[in-house]
Amino acid sequence: MDYNVEAVKVELIKPAIGAIVHVDRNAMFEPAVAHHIMDLLEKHTALVFPQVNLTDKEQLAFTDALGARVNFTTTVPGGDAETRDVYKITLDKKTNPEPEYVLGTFFWHLDGATVPIPIPKASVLSCRKAAPKGGQTQFCSTVAAYEALSETEKKELDGLRVVHSVVAAVREVAKPEDLEPRKRGASHEQPLVWTHKSGRKSLLIGYSADYIVGMSKAEGRALLARLQEWTAQPCFTYSHDWKEGDLAIWDNTCALHRVIPYDPDCGRTMHRTSIAGVEEAR
Repeated sequence: MDYNVEAVKVELIKPAIGAIVHVDRNAMFEPAVAHHIMDLLEKHTALVFPQVNLTDKEQLAFTDALGARVNFTTTVPGGDAETRDVYKITLDKKTNPEPEYVLGTFFWHLDGATVPIPIPKASVLSCRKAAPKGGQTQFCSTVAAYEALSETEKKELDGLRVVHSVVAAVREVAKPEDLEPRKRGASHEQPLVWTHKSGRKSLLIGYSADYIVGMSKAEGRALLARLQEWTAQPCFTYSHDWKEGDLAIWDNTCALHRVIPYDPDCGRTMHRTSIAGVEEAR
């Protein structure tokens, strides 16, 4: 399905998630086009702009055109890139001597769930060096996954609260004692089902979800695992095979994402900027 809106051409990837956006790179910074892109994001959850080749300064300008900027990774390796508020994601040991946080992105997650700020509205990611094998980024819609649940299942989830923690986010790749003390204790409670101001509902899950308040860890974690498996099924998921210069935006409040493992010595490098959250999860 193709359609044109002013200077923007959109190709639908899947009904539940994903669209490819073709637009003149110079038009991306125009307020009217930026507003239209945010409307597309609301509709498609994840957008890909093929090989637009934005510089860091241009990516920051584009991010600012979409909304207020937020930087919540200044204390993480890669968070002090030359251009302020650009987070450099890489396993290159010269840039990142603490690989746990990047290795943790091999598992489904959303950005900012463990910190006491409104969850970032969207993430903007550009490919500076692609991996020759692996390295695809996958996105899955937590809105479509919730909507496909039965009414009985929805009622069972209503009102449940989940504690998200850094320890849980990197549990598969690091021991708690390997983390800095202040990061070991980083956690934040979130609703399991997020009712957005728009009225839409989404599942607030991912590998940072540690346990469900009021449930035994065994029962709560089993439920979280089932919901994650449900959300990651193919009909709700899109996998992007990166080319250098590609840029992607996804609604971080309505999607999980992960990267397919790749050779840590291949030099894969991505630059991320973030758009601030506009509402508290409730």
